[in-house]
Amino acid sequence: AFVASWARESMDNPPQTPTLLAPSPAGDRSAAKVAMPFVTSGIAACFASFCIHPIDLAKVRLQLFAVQNPGVPKPTFVSLLSNMVAEQGITSVYAGLSASFLRQAIYGTARMGIHRTLSDMLVARNGGQPIGFELKAASSMTGGALAVCVGTPFDVALVRMQADTMKPAAERRNYSNAVNAIGRIATEEGYSALYKGLAPNIFRGMAMNVGMMACSDQAREVMLKLTGDDPKHPSLTTRLGAAATGGFFASFLSLPFDLIKSRLQDMKPGPDGKVPYRGLAHCAGSILTKEGPLAFWTGFGAYFTRSAPHAMIILLTIDEVKKVYTKTFHVE
Repeated sequence: AFVASWARESMDNPPQTPTLLAPSPAGDRSAAKVAMPFVTSGIAACFASFCIHPIDLAKVRLQLFAVQNPGVPKPTFVSLLSNMVAEQGITSVYAGLSASFLRQAIYGTARMGIHRTLSDMLVARNGGQPIGFELKAASSMTGGALAVCVGTPFDVALVRMQADTMKPAAERRNYSNAVNAIGRIATEEGYSALYKGLAPNIFRGMAMNVGMMACSDQAREVMLKLTGDDPKHPSLTTRLGAAATGGFFASFLSLPFDLIKSRLQDMKPGPDGKVPYRGLAHCAGSILTKEGPLAFWTGFGAYFTRSAPHAMIILLTIDEVKKVYTKTFHVE
């Protein structure tokens, strides 16, 4: 019923396409107002990252398990985390947290802040009326792609730090923190190594942002009409429903690219000096041939378990941080 309502809404009330060159209405363009979507997004992204880091760690390890342990049956999500705690202690589930914080402070801030800024501009130029899903998608993809270009080095560091303790002691890189990881990667492997997996990461970032931001925005509009909530003060049900919708679509659309990205970023040259994958297409083809098409959604349960709460925490936290921010800086 919800999906049908969404589809009918899009067909029955096609939104006008705003003229991008039209003058924007007068408003407060203070530095505080311009910074608001970026500050609120960054705080929310870092808080959510702390909450779901153990799940994210398990997701990465499940994706890399087949490569690092050929022929060994893959563990379940729960057994993987349980074994980590039993063998390495509770702090092991927060391996790579420093890289995660740095990544979210840059990547999370940019991808959501850029989308919200562009989306608000388009709404303003559309006379304050909701914009169509295609424009929401374009805005979110732009934010996702630009953010990835800035945040990929931190993503490389995060994946490596999360995967390191799975390897035999002789093969571990033993990075002490995210800054150490980035510095050593640049020194030992060259600056280009910091951008391993850039292409799939861009696609992943675009897919993730379309699911999490564009689909969530669209779902929120539909649920507001179904529930009759005040758009400025939606109920918790509306906010959670929109966030869960965004979390599902973000998971389904981005997981294949996330898998490829993890494989490319973690690969090391073999004894012959050659790396296992030549690029995005070769990695995708290798996975498809050797592991089958369903392998692209390896760890979907853990990935969805991460993405849905992650989206909910971020979107709910943004709302709360925004309340404090607007009162503190007197902006709307």
